[in-house]
Amino acid sequence: MAIPVTLIRAKFLALKPVMDERLARLWAGAEAEAIGAGGITLVAAATGMSRTTIRAGRDELRKGVAACDVVRVRRAGAGRPAIEKRLIQARATAEQQGWTEMAKLLAGVEKKPAAEIAKTVIAALDWLQRQPELRAFAVQIEMVALNLKNLK
Repeated sequence: MAIPVTLIRAKFLALKPVMDERLARLWAGAEAEAIGAGGITLVAAATGMSRTTIRAGRDELRKGVAACDVVRVRRAGAGRPAIEKRLIQARATAEQQGWTEMAKLLAGVEKKPAAEIAKTVIAALDWLQRQPELRAFAVQIEMVALNLKNLK
């Protein structure tokens, strides 16, 4: 039974957004192993992955993959804590510098839901636009704004 390249491609594209490099390699190796003869070539054509990479994934699976072998790609909760931490640091800086309006905007940010944090950052940027002398501080808040997509 011939397996169409489009079927393999559809599965790969569905999983690709959630796979890191190692998982993609293992998935491709498992797919090639399941197909049997010609599987590596077929999976390479469907995914655009190198045949060497697919072979490495297949070989790794043949040796056995233990749960303890799995390495976390990112630490638990990556993203949001860094954003909140930066905003807490920004609030502390604002308090030290006597920028009371900015300090009030950033008050309690760690307890707010993601949507409220985003609104707070936008409000802080609006306030900072009227304060050109605080450009260096504004850059810190702009960096947080760039990472708002990471909020869950």
